[in-house]
Amino acid sequence: MKKPDQHRPTEAEMAILQILWETGPVSVRTVHETLYPTGDAGYTTTLKLMQIMVSKGLAKRNTEQRTHIYRANVQEKIAKQNLVTKLVNLAFKGSESQLVMQVLGNRNASPEELQQIKDMISLIESNQNNS
Repeated sequence: MKKPDQHRPTEAEMAILQILWETGPVSVRTVHETLYPTGDAGYTTTLKLMQIMVSKGLAKRNTEQRTHIYRANVQEKIAKQNLVTKLVNLAFKGSESQLVMQVLGNRNASPEELQQIKDMISLIESNQNNS
């Protein structure tokens, strides 16, 4: 079986992973009610997705209790890095700067977000100068 970080989650799997990262180990019912508060999809759809995630190594299932509890089996940072790398390579020919310019050009970043970006650039520049 492949390592979990080699799998790239689908959009639906990523939505479930977000819940697992935010809340920790939970039941399918909790994930389902969080994803579909108005009941737009069936419980069995969520269950099947989560079973697939276990088979792909994206999630783990604890079967010790009657209600099975699921938790993420991939680190959030690694999963997001893999998705961004795929996006950069697929849509921007490997150019991170084109990705950043596209994102900043598509929406108005808040002053706080812009400051965080500036701080990150300063940190990267500082690390490169110290190397």
